[in-house]
Amino acid sequence: MTTDFPEPTRISVNGVELEVFEAGRQNAGNPIVLCHGWPEHAFSWRHQVPALAAAGYHVIVPNQRGYGNSSRPAEVTDYDIAHLSGDLVALLDHYGYEDATFVGHDWGAFVVWGLTLLHPDRVNGVVALSVPYQERGEIPWIEFMEAVLGADFYFVHFNRQPGVADAVFEENTVRFLRNLYRKNVPLAEPQPGNALINLARAETPLGESVMSDSELAVFVSAFASTGFTGGINWYRNLDRNWRLLADVDPIIRQPALMIYGDRDTVARAERLTEFVPNVEVLSLDCGHWIQQEKPAETTEAILKWLARRDAPCT
Repeated sequence: MTTDFPEPTRISVNGVELEVFEAGRQNAGNPIVLCHGWPEHAFSWRHQVPALAAAGYHVIVPNQRGYGNSSRPAEVTDYDIAHLSGDLVALLDHYGYEDATFVGHDWGAFVVWGLTLLHPDRVNGVVALSVPYQERGEIPWIEFMEAVLGADFYFVHFNRQPGVADAVFEENTVRFLRNLYRKNVPLAEPQPGNALINLARAETPLGESVMSDSELAVFVSAFASTGFTGGINWYRNLDRNWRLLADVDPIIRQPALMIYGDRDTVARAERLTEFVPNVEVLSLDCGHWIQQEKPAETTEAILKWLARRDAPCT
């Protein structure tokens, strides 16, 4: 890692072991849990951890199952929303916390939304980056994407052709991550095939790197060790998750902050306030890797929202 990022500990929770990074232990009683996305790592929160700890929070940053030195179960179904949210609940239990504020980026945001639906009493606030609350809809998510976006769309490809993309990413780990973690990427016409497989094989990266070579090396080292299948298995549970959430109250009642990147390709939620009535929405001038592209602005936005949320009523 770097000298500024905490040393990890391994914690047994929910039938797995999670690699967990902590800061601000002196602030016990005021927890905030940061949840990474794909293909990411707890290290993606390196810019936010010191500031949150300095602001009085016990900052808990797990590598979720499938990532880093956390467990990587073999069964695909071990990565559904029940297991992923169960890990976070068990993490709270480990520390003796009834509830916490949860921050999630990308897939981490999807997990935090799902956690809040399945275990609303364990979440006192939500901060989501990039990925808004997903309406359940009438059709399972992968089926819907396949009908609208086609078989080559990466969500669909991961499900319909298991193992194919995993192998390409593993053969091209350095190139894939180097080409993926970019900002200010010029718009281009879509090419035939799976866009992420094409990216993993592209000789020349576009735009500018989101991180330094030494920072990127942390991600490369992690995925060179683990491969990509654990993280991709999260995608392979989307339709299972759709079924698991069938009978859950779909309204998020906790205070929430939704941070979008103006240049992100992830679609915004047109009816967000119908499902998350206590949400504030903010946009930053960046792409998908929000907390790494705009670290100071992201940190400031989170801290200001936390201060407003926690301010005494007058």
